[in-house]
Amino acid sequence: MWAAARSRFNNFYKNLILTQDQIDDGITKHLGVRQCLNRHYYNSNSYTENSFLIGSWAKNTRVRPPRDIDLYFVLPTNVYYQFQNYAGNKQSALLQEVKNVLQRTYPTTIMRGDGQVVMVGFSSINVEVVPTFALNNGRYWICNTHNGGYYMETDPTTELTHISIVHSTTNNNLRPIIKMLKIWQSHCNVPIKSFHIELIAAEFLRQSPWKLNDYFYYDWILRDFFAFLYSKANTTIYVPGTYESIFLGDLWMSRAETAYYRAAKACEYEYNDWIELAGEEWQKIFGIQIPKTIQKMLALAV
Repeated sequence: MWAAARSRFNNFYKNLILTQDQIDDGITKHLGVRQCLNRHYYNSNSYTENSFLIGSWAKNTRVRPPRDIDLYFVLPTNVYYQFQNYAGNKQSALLQEVKNVLQRTYPTTIMRGDGQVVMVGFSSINVEVVPTFALNNGRYWICNTHNGGYYMETDPTTELTHISIVHSTTNNNLRPIIKMLKIWQSHCNVPIKSFHIELIAAEFLRQSPWKLNDYFYYDWILRDFFAFLYSKANTTIYVPGTYESIFLGDLWMSRAETAYYRAAKACEYEYNDWIELAGEEWQKIFGIQIPKTIQKMLALAV
């Protein structure tokens, strides 16, 4: 029984790892953006100073094909005071300035500044720059252009630490599970943010009875996650560090329900070693990156 489970999910995870060319391309893109901003704001040619990665590239939850690279760029304090004298939406004006600085170096690249980020739309991967101001408590202010504009306090270090701790205390299962769920999010067009998926997956895995097992249990883990996610509709989650509350709503609820029933069926097929039938159900959830067929003798040897 379950002859294909371990091999199927092991191979699924391998299919989500970025190629070296994709990694090198992403590094080139984000280092170039960071150097551009350092030249303008600090008269420095450094590729790394006054900036750091956040999001999936910092948390090691990035997937193939690559999506966005998120980074914080810490602006000088005098820039804050400069924009405090601005009569309109200060945060919007600040994002537009950062966009214009980048546009001079990348004149043919599509960019936009809205919400909290300046999006630099390279052809292969987007770099999303979050202009920030460092606070004395180790946290940061970031822009939010909505509702007239205001600054939000964030704690990216604690967010990263939270993922790392849960990952290490669950037999290194959190990051692979997050990556797989991001593929579901993309394949099934699920209207929920990746950041929310990360927090919910961490909460779920900490209480899962299978959290210390390996890929052999991933069919049950993923099935149970979809049930857990369904139960989170119209509830609130909290961001580590700042404890900002996030209302989850229910726009994604029907997709979570569908994924649960498909995963439950796939688990039944895995139990009976109906390997291809299980693969068909998994591919309805995750697409072709999860193998449909596993050779039984090879699966038993893994």
